[in-house]
Amino acid sequence: MKYVLIVAGGKGLRMGMELPKQFLPIGGRPVLMRTVEAFYSYDPDMCIVLVLPESQQGYWQHLCVEHGFKVPHVVANGGETRFHSVKNGLAFVQEAGVVGVHDGVRPFVSRDVITRCYDLALTEKAVVPVVKVVETVRQLMPDGTSRTMDRERYRLVQTPQVFDAALLKQAYGQPYTPSFTDDASVVEAYGASICLTEGNRENIKITTPFDLKVAEALLSPCSI
Repeated sequence: MKYVLIVAGGKGLRMGMELPKQFLPIGGRPVLMRTVEAFYSYDPDMCIVLVLPESQQGYWQHLCVEHGFKVPHVVANGGETRFHSVKNGLAFVQEAGVVGVHDGVRPFVSRDVITRCYDLALTEKAVVPVVKVVETVRQLMPDGTSRTMDRERYRLVQTPQVFDAALLKQAYGQPYTPSFTDDASVVEAYGASICLTEGNRENIKITTPFDLKVAEALLSPCSI
């Protein structure tokens, strides 16, 4: 069985807007709908679990009616942190299989990346898509100076992060710590190793007004 937990608990603070970023329109449709559709297009039979704060669920239902959104999905309550939100979503994972966890504001993940992550997870158990660092990286030192780092030793992490279902549920049985910045860090703390695979550069996380402009451009290539 294939599952995806789409976590969408943003408040839009970095956008400087009252409307949470996952509900902002790009190309006339909310970001979150485009994200859900990416996974439904990959596999219409997978179980899609949307993790939303209770305070936002009514608005999501309104948007679904307004846009005639018919993609089958279930809604789980968001938690205090991303860790707790994912843990709530995992309550809907009732069968053996693989589980992806994806940011609700990453609508441009490619079908190839989704396919590769889910296929690899069948054998590797824990798979994370990454992209190379193209900018020069400098490390800030305690004395206020900085130094150039070897960017070939670093990768930028994306989602979906895909795991064996039993492994992920066991890992989320651990007590929460602030060091859990993503699902891979939770699974790694549990003792499992992480397999890296190539992501896609367009798979941006929409968190700022600039990101929103980039997203609009990605939908209208002629405007780039």
